[in-house]
Formats: sequence, structure tokens, C-alpha cells
Amino acid sequence: MININLLSVSNLPKLNKLRKLELSDNRISGGLEVLAERTPNLTHLNLSGNKIKDINTLEPLKKLPNLHSLDLFNCEVTMLINYRESVFTLLPQLTYLDGFDADDQEAPDSDPEADGDGLEDDDDDEEEDDLDEEVIDDEEDEDDDLEGEEEEDGVDDEEEDEEEDGEDDEEDEADDDLPRGEKRKRNLEDEGEEDPEDEEDDEDD
Repeated sequence: MININLLSVSNLPKLNKLRKLELSDNRISGGLEVLAERTPNLTHLNLSGNKIKDINTLEPLKKLPNLHSLDLFNCEVTMLINYRESVFTLLPQLTYLDGFDADDQEAPDSDPEADGDGLEDDDDDEEEDDLDEEVIDDEEDEDDDLEGEEEEDGVDDEEEDEEEDGEDDEEDEADDDLPRGEKRKRNLEDEGEEDPEDEEDDEDD
């Protein structure tokens, strides 16, 4: 709820599971006890750019035991002497105030849990990519096998045709060696017909 001219959070609904609340650039000056009642599990609260002037205004945040990051940047309260020490003393559960811890060490840029989720997603994507590559390799192997089989089939067919042609040629050559009459007689026998000379002999008998 950033920059929507909020004067208070009194109408905030009860959100027991809410962990991060963005209220920056509004006009909130107090009434933070509502946050402990409606959002008891807050871990991150951003109140930067609001009208918070006194340290005591932050006292209700003591009732947020899980709150470890609070941002009050551009609030008047940040101009007070010993502001940081006072806030860390008031809210001992805090780890980061305005992006830095009590030792002035900067907070991580993003939520470690979110980063963890991102890493898991990356691992899943890599696994999927590996699976895709394996599937592609398998398909290529299958294509190669099919091509090899087709080539072998082609060779076998050609050899069979050549063998058959060779047999026909041998028969033709054998016929050429026979005398003309014998060749004709052989052809007639192949066709199932009798030689006319044999018919004449039968008539004479």
C-alpha cells in the first residue's frame, strides 16, 4: 500500500499470515498498535516517507516478535540524536533498521527464502533441459537406425534383382547353344504344347 495517502492503518484487515507490509510514502503518524493485532507475524515493515516523529510512536511494534526488518527512511524520527541506538534498544527483535544492522552491515538485497526458491526453479529448468536433450538424442539415434535399415533393404533388393536377371541370362545362353529345332522343341515343352512332328507320327500309327 505505497503512496495512497493513508492517514492510519486502523482499517487494515486481519492478516495472520502476512509477513511483509509496504506502507511507504503515506501520511501515517501513529496508531501502529493495530499492526500487532491484525498482522502478528510480520517480519518486514516499511514505513519510510511517513509522518513518524517520535521514538515512542514505534513502541507498539514490540508486540511483533518476528519483526526483523524496519524501514523508517525519510521519516522525521530519523533526525533524532542516537536514533538508531534508540530504536534497536526499543525493538530488540530487529536485525535491520533502514537496511543496516546494528553494526552497520548492509542487509541482503532480497529475501533469502525467495532466493532459495529461485535456485530450486533454476535446477528444475536445468533438469528439464537435460531431459529434452536426451529425448532429441534418442530421436536422432532412431532416425539413423531407420536410415541404415532402409539402405540395407535397398542393397538386398538390388542383389535379388541381379540374381534373378543372372538366372534368366543363363537360360537364354543355354538356349542359344541348342540347335534351332531343339530350341523350338524346348520352348514348346515349356509352354505345354506338343511338337507337330510328334503329332504326325501319332497319325501315321
